[in-house]
Amino acid sequence: MSNHNAPRESEISLAELRGDCARMAPHWVAPTKPAPVPVAPSRIHGVTVPPASARLIDAMSDYGD
Repeated sequence: MSNHNAPRESEISLAELRGDCARMAPHWVAPTKPAPVPVAPSRIHGVTVPPASARLIDAMSDYGD
């Protein structure tokens, strides 16, 4: 049995927490994702907006006035 007692959460300072995170960061490397393939403009046919959503946007002063 270990005699090491972990400090309570309230005893850990922000600096200690940031240091712990910095040491762990290399272990959390995310795999690289391939770049998305651009869509040809000829494949974009428009957007359909439900009437209720169009009324909502039209009523917002940032968009409709």
